[in-house]
Amino acid sequence: MSRRFGIFAVVVCDSVGCGEAPDAVEFGDQGANTLAHVIESQHPRLPNLARLGLDRIPGVPPLAGRTAEPGAAWGRMVQQSPAKDTMLGHWELMGVIAEHGFPLYPEGFPEEILAPFRARIGRDILGNRAASGTEIIKELGGEHVRTGRPIVYTSGDSVFQIAAHEDVIGVEDLYAMCRIARQQLRGEHGVGRVIARPFVGHNSDDFKRTVRRKDLPLPPPAPTALDHLQAAGIGTYAIGKIHDIFAGHGITQYEKTPDNAAGIEATRVALATTPQPFVFTNLVDFDAEFGHRNNPAGYAAALEQFDRAVPELLAALPEDGCLVITADHGNDPTTPGTDHSRECVPLLVAGAQVGCHDLGTRATFADLAATILDNFGVDAPTAGRSFLSEI
Repeated sequence: MSRRFGIFAVVVCDSVGCGEAPDAVEFGDQGANTLAHVIESQHPRLPNLARLGLDRIPGVPPLAGRTAEPGAAWGRMVQQSPAKDTMLGHWELMGVIAEHGFPLYPEGFPEEILAPFRARIGRDILGNRAASGTEIIKELGGEHVRTGRPIVYTSGDSVFQIAAHEDVIGVEDLYAMCRIARQQLRGEHGVGRVIARPFVGHNSDDFKRTVRRKDLPLPPPAPTALDHLQAAGIGTYAIGKIHDIFAGHGITQYEKTPDNAAGIEATRVALATTPQPFVFTNLVDFDAEFGHRNNPAGYAAALEQFDRAVPELLAALPEDGCLVITADHGNDPTTPGTDHSRECVPLLVAGAQVGCHDLGTRATFADLAATILDNFGVDAPTAGRSFLSEI
């Protein structure tokens, strides 16, 4: 089996979009541009991404450190799945374009969902609205401790989240409640993820979510590039929340990481040591910590953190390796809302054997999946068009 690159790595900078998608108006996101608005308002120093050619991508403003010739191939990709959801964005990156988005519940969940759920868990609930996870436990955590009622809430994503204090509802009992919800939430109410959100603390001043979060996702509706690689005997290594996003399908080895710093380090080590030829990382802080919280200063600091890590990642990459830097959607922290934004995503392709080429605007995220399969000589159906010959 011929391979151009012996190791192929993809790092998804979660929510780092680069300008409104052609259909952004249909999502109420006209004018959104996560990268441009953070760069223009906060002026982060991104010399290493500039040297790769980040600011040659349409929608990205000029950066200090730009060189006459970039050190990578560059372009951007447009999403075809009719949503701006984390899971659907990642699924499309791996070659599966969804026919429709997951259901959303901005006004809370209807009684037809909640009544059978309450009956199965044997208690009433609190919340039932779209909310920030940190804010809702601060607001309702005390009442939860007094009553024993779990806090149920959603967000701009298609999620059914259950928060509970670890001393009130044990973690295993919370997981059991989530499994009940996952069994019930199918068909028209098939949310993308059911999420357990355990927390600890004494009062609203110090309630804090713990690392024992657990996601119960729906699996992709069709085999992804991960499945095709694994079927061909090519190992895959998932870092961050990738394992959860794909419900474990097509993943040979995985490592869950709590934040960007840990995800970056795990990726660096994997590039240098893993026997798995395909490495797939999600760096979640951009979205979870800063995009959803309308924190452009924090977003800029996270970009600078990643920029500082780029030389280390490239140094760990084998001579015959390829590193792709991209995103799954936008989440412009300078806009009033806290939801994801419908944006194009950047595409940077780096490595010692990668030429400096303009890859243009790709019609679908699935072009990345087609390129990965093409690289490993895997003949499998995918919705995209390979750009391997262009790099």
